[in-house]
Amino acid sequence: MKRLFILTGEASGDKLASKVIIDLKKINQNIEYLSVGGENLQSLGIKSIFNLKEITYLGFTNVILNIFKIKRKIDETVKAIIDYNPDVLFTVDSPDFTLRVAQKVKKINSKIKTVHYVAPQVWVWREGRVKKIKNFIDHILLLFNFEKKYFEKENISCEFVGHPLLQNKERSKIDINQVIGKNKALISVFAGSRKSEIIVLMPILLEFIRLMNEKYTDMTYVFHSTKQYSQLIQTFIDQSSLPNCDIVSDDKIKSHILQKSIFAVAKSGTVSLEISNAKIPSIILYKMGFINFLIVKSLVKTKYANIINFAANEEIIPELLQSNCNPKNIFKHVSDFLEDPNKIKNQVDKVQNILNTLKNKGSSSELASLSLNKFL
Repeated sequence: MKRLFILTGEASGDKLASKVIIDLKKINQNIEYLSVGGENLQSLGIKSIFNLKEITYLGFTNVILNIFKIKRKIDETVKAIIDYNPDVLFTVDSPDFTLRVAQKVKKINSKIKTVHYVAPQVWVWREGRVKKIKNFIDHILLLFNFEKKYFEKENISCEFVGHPLLQNKERSKIDINQVIGKNKALISVFAGSRKSEIIVLMPILLEFIRLMNEKYTDMTYVFHSTKQYSQLIQTFIDQSSLPNCDIVSDDKIKSHILQKSIFAVAKSGTVSLEISNAKIPSIILYKMGFINFLIVKSLVKTKYANIINFAANEEIIPELLQSNCNPKNIFKHVSDFLEDPNKIKNQVDKVQNILNTLKNKGSSSELASLSLNKFL
């Protein structure tokens, strides 16, 4: 049996990794697995050596405050990987954690092959990381074709496989009225997949919904959550006493809810691609502590937070960041879209044109699994 260790650092990486492993299991049954993963990998029967939330820290100040905890987790993870002695270490996203682990593992045991999935966003900041990566990563799987130039310049083995969230999926039929219990217009809301994000955004989002309820009486707001944080979001909803809020954590149901939504309000991140691929109009939000914001602002070399806007070099999807991320602003943007069908059509059409330039012709998770299998 070949051995594969899957290393993720947060919920989005766990989700991406699971899609690849589902396809890998179809072409190679001669693999045993161990991971640092979440609910998606665990649903495939893959054990995680510790709970993913133990390493999910958001923001520079949080990292500084938890620096010794994080170092211990890195060392603990390295030891577990060395003890497991996998044929391949498959690192997914979260470069500040996963690549630090990979670097230490490679230094101790150079025979372990390292494949990284989701390149660090060197086109946004810290392009100098590329030179370091080539010393300990054997192959990088890229989500976007425009990333190749950054890695090929340093002669790093890389491959454009596309983004799994941009794959067209076959959907089984689900009666979402039984799930939601109401037959109203749906707005999908994404408060983030990290505890710190949720705590910051939930009060803002619930106040936005309160403002919407003063103008619209036929809306249901569905919060998309991981199973890990569904109770936290539910607590915020309960405290708000808003009658038209629901929460879903099952991926299949979330996908159907999104497809049936008339709009989406989402924390900036990979979920924006899923929303865009579903042809749902949206806005994105992001808010962090002031010190974190100043640090990020000084390092980031692109003016857009969203990959669609970056690829288009235009703010197609409104970005409400920092002080602009407030209930009144969100309400104004959403209501402006809902009152203007042409504005919705214009955004959706432009987004689809950009998505066509980002997609790979084949199945991205299948291509990634084929590439990964070559190293086993």
